[in-house]
Amino acid sequence: MYPVMVLAAGLGTRMRPITDTLPKPLVQVGGQTMLDRVLDTFVNAGISQAVINTHYLPEQIEAHCKARRGAPEITLSPEIDERLETGGGIARALPLLGETFFSTNADSFWVADDNAARAMQAAFDPSAMDMLLLVAPCEKSVGMGSHPGDFSCNEAGQLARRGAEPAPYNYTGTAIMSASIFTDLPDGPFSLNLLFDRAIASGRLYGHVLEGLWLTVGTPQAITEAETALKQAGHI
Repeated sequence: MYPVMVLAAGLGTRMRPITDTLPKPLVQVGGQTMLDRVLDTFVNAGISQAVINTHYLPEQIEAHCKARRGAPEITLSPEIDERLETGGGIARALPLLGETFFSTNADSFWVADDNAARAMQAAFDPSAMDMLLLVAPCEKSVGMGSHPGDFSCNEAGQLARRGAEPAPYNYTGTAIMSASIFTDLPDGPFSLNLLFDRAIASGRLYGHVLEGLWLTVGTPQAITEAETALKQAGHI
């Protein structure tokens, strides 16, 4: 399996007051930290290497990673002076990731689709794709409220941004991408949206539809919502 870059450098401002003293990836949902849920999902798919970026309360994430047992082998990518956002954080970590890799958020995860990561890796075709995004049907997304969706997807699997009408899929924060697309970029912080838009313009942004339930946990209230959904699905 490709290595995975876990984006864990956020400030967690919407999760306050919990994150006044705790980095958001270490917030527990159903008795397990979100970071462990994310890592375990990829370990169960066969991944052996993870890179995690840090910025806010990094010593806590470092200590937590050292205390984990077994896979994956974890390398930290500190962002000490400034937070580099999603794109900048990955760009900083490219020497640790190799040519092709997963990227995923540390505050969202999925259940009831154990094959998603393997299926994504099998589907990724670098000759045709710059990035392959894991997308979830809006009706299978927990924690998004009334969000009208992010992308539509044609029969070939190519993604397009939501237009005037709601779109059927949410971006889950998980993707496969090639290091070769990280060229001609700003110095310092930038969003992955820059690379999404470039890939859309060239017809090289594709999607893989999640079959399970996707959960994103951005606020204290969302913890309860996620735990309710997990109980209903029989996962806690």
